[in-house]
Amino acid sequence: MDRNSIIGLLLIGGILIGWLVMSQPTKEELAQKQHLTDSIAQYEEAQKVKNEAVAATAVSPVAKAAQALAIPDSLMNSDSVKLLLKQQVYGDFAAAAMGENKTIVLENDVFKLNIHSKGGRVGSVELKNYKTFDGKPLILFHADSSTQNISFTANAKKINTDSLFFETEEKGFTVNGDASKSLSLKLYAGDRSKYIEYVYTLKGNDYMLGYTVNVVGLQNVIASSNKSLDLNWGMKTPKQEKHSETQQTTSTVYYMNAEEDVDKISEASDEKVVMPGKTKWIGFKQQFFTSVLIAEKEFAALAEVESKKVNSPNYIKEYSAAIDIPYNHGANEAFAMKFYFGPNHYQTLKEYDLSLEKQINLGWKIFGWINRFLVIPIFNALDNLNLNYGIIILILTIIIKVLLLPIAYKTVLSSAKMRVLKPEIDELNEKYKDGDPMQKQQATMALYKEAGVNPMAGCIPVLLQMPILIALFNFFPASIEMRQQGFLWAHDLSTYDSVYDFGFNIPWYGDHVSLFALLMTASTLLYTWSNSQLMGNTNQMPGMKWMMYLMPILFLGFLNNYSAALSWYYFLANMFTFGQTWVMQKFVIDHDALHKKIQENKLKPKKVSKFQQKLEEMAKQQQQAKKKK
Repeated sequence: MDRNSIIGLLLIGGILIGWLVMSQPTKEELAQKQHLTDSIAQYEEAQKVKNEAVAATAVSPVAKAAQALAIPDSLMNSDSVKLLLKQQVYGDFAAAAMGENKTIVLENDVFKLNIHSKGGRVGSVELKNYKTFDGKPLILFHADSSTQNISFTANAKKINTDSLFFETEEKGFTVNGDASKSLSLKLYAGDRSKYIEYVYTLKGNDYMLGYTVNVVGLQNVIASSNKSLDLNWGMKTPKQEKHSETQQTTSTVYYMNAEEDVDKISEASDEKVVMPGKTKWIGFKQQFFTSVLIAEKEFAALAEVESKKVNSPNYIKEYSAAIDIPYNHGANEAFAMKFYFGPNHYQTLKEYDLSLEKQINLGWKIFGWINRFLVIPIFNALDNLNLNYGIIILILTIIIKVLLLPIAYKTVLSSAKMRVLKPEIDELNEKYKDGDPMQKQQATMALYKEAGVNPMAGCIPVLLQMPILIALFNFFPASIEMRQQGFLWAHDLSTYDSVYDFGFNIPWYGDHVSLFALLMTASTLLYTWSNSQLMGNTNQMPGMKWMMYLMPILFLGFLNNYSAALSWYYFLANMFTFGQTWVMQKFVIDHDALHKKIQENKLKPKKVSKFQQKLEEMAKQQQQAKKKK
């Protein structure tokens, strides 16, 4: 980097800063933006009212039946006429089309369920041990933005259970000493010997809800063409976390087939997937929580799942699943399922032995293995000490640094060797500064070979550490343990910390200042500088040195909106590495003895490998070709 290059870099930086300052919105623009936001909200509210009005005035199936039978308005309030019309639409289920929608609360130690008699469905789920980012009850989904129904054909009529009323019955019982609760909801088809029954069962402190569908006496009611019952399940997921963009990019649909292969829809895309084989479970995953429908055996083939983003300030994504429940027209058939409504906590999910924990993104292949078999066991052991999570991260960093100490020593030793050789490398640079770069490179490599120094030896230990660094990059943002856990100035280690809010968004950087991200960036710059000093400035590519300083600054824009726990760990890791390196250079490595050993290596005969011979021959051929030109 000469003077002109430095001036050019400073000018580019000045232009970038000037552009950022000039592009900041004025007070008038901010007010106009707020007015536009308010207008959009008013428009959406007006559209909602309009849609509700349209739905209220829409012609219902019963009204269409009345028009077809030419029944006068004066007879429409007659109970017999109402039943007649219901029979025209719902057939044997006509009596169930009239009733009152009751809400039955079913709860245990960990969640509270609202189950509706209309449709017999789970309308909403509240997790008792968790809150939203603003301290409100954490609801996985709401009744007005979720569906759960079964559809089929009965006597040439399309029946959908979400418009029919179930009769309910609650009871408590004990199984192996565990107190359990059960709720039965029956949808009758005419007489009481023919019905569809939903049975919900739960235990005292379990996130699992038993869900069994019993079909009794309907073998001559449900059309013979129905080889299965269509179960439709869907929901819009509410905003629960401080950073809705992160919640959206970590939410999607997961599913596992009968061969226990877990797959998902990409978090970044709106997509519909049809699974050709049989399915074991389908999970509607949010950032830190999930709702999973699990078959006791397996669902029939051709299940269809869909995930799409929602353009709404209150919801993040919309999920839906169309699933086939096997039905063989027997007199009494049962299909057993379970719902999991709970946190994405690795140990909790793993205990069910259903591969539900694979919904937690711990990283690809080797990175996931490191998290599962190294990081998570250590983290769980520290978690049992009931320490603050910031302190747990500190101890975890120390343990990992101790485990990597032999690799760190190899890195520092390689740097020390390069530093010892710096005077001789400087002589070669001066000797060949106006000559052929290829000759200088050959002379430098010859010096390394004579001294017994591998210039790439310092890179190998760094590469060996990279899988752990990347694994932790996945671990911290996915750990629900960090959620809403404060440390120092950070109120929630699972998301970004903010010591100052701008009130407007700066492109690339964000709308706030994350102090942990700044500390991590500063520590990276310090480590880069110290490493450069230890290497003795032997880098033959000065432009690369400036790039090493520029990269942490560019990366700051990403970390500013990322998990504070991750930035805290990287900051600690950098500072420990800096301290380790200083101690080793100062007290462990004897530079005079190292220099003496290198000089002795120069006098020893060298074995040249076939690979090195090939490289030297290629270099000579290139040099000869240049001379001919």
